[in-house]
Amino acid sequence: MSKNEIMEKIKGKLIVSCQALEDEPLHSSYIMGRMAYAAYEGGAAGIRANSVQDIKEIKISVNLPIIGIIKKIYENNKVFISPTVEEIDKLVKCGVDIIATDGTKRIRPGNITLDDFFKEVRKKYPNQLFMADCSTYEEGIHAAEIGFDFIGTTLSGYTEYTKGWEFKWGETKKLEEYDRKTCKGSGQTSYRRGRDMESQSAKASFGFGSLFCCSRNCHYKAKGNYKKICRGNYVG
Repeated sequence: MSKNEIMEKIKGKLIVSCQALEDEPLHSSYIMGRMAYAAYEGGAAGIRANSVQDIKEIKISVNLPIIGIIKKIYENNKVFISPTVEEIDKLVKCGVDIIATDGTKRIRPGNITLDDFFKEVRKKYPNQLFMADCSTYEEGIHAAEIGFDFIGTTLSGYTEYTKGWEFKWGETKKLEEYDRKTCKGSGQTSYRRGRDMESQSAKASFGFGSLFCCSRNCHYKAKGNYKKICRGNYVG
């Protein structure tokens, strides 16, 4: 699918994150495939998934756009979402529609900056869609300026300089400032709470200009709950 086709499929809709790490009870590519199918039946427009194995299984279960990541921890480094070119290579090979990677100002493994890293992967894969997982407005604007296709709030509250801070329903001024400014700066912005997604906060985010929303709460929400959220966010 082209960038415009993918954008049309996910515009104004919910992306569901189907992930379970090795130390979590639901860690299984088969289970993530079933979770993705439940999300699909509930109205989800796309899936965010971690690891080549999970992505391959999910592609068997559903025909939806996939945001792919590989979480890998390198010694003495805090960047873990698709941190190096090695992870990007694997994600491109398995055919994900959008590759998400850490879009913060932190130095990556090998003492590489985001700018140098992205310059390399963009040159290597000029037609691949990339999403920057950011933690602040400034990082989002910078990611847009260096050429990312999508900007996410994924790491808000997870970096050492945003720890303890997150978007909450009721903090609409903070949410609106991020979404409006980043949308204006990049043209295509995703707003991802990074935790649980409720109908009201998703509606507000769309109103502020977000292209799509993403919920990570796949482990706990059943098919019926997905329908409730998706219907609240303009998914028929």
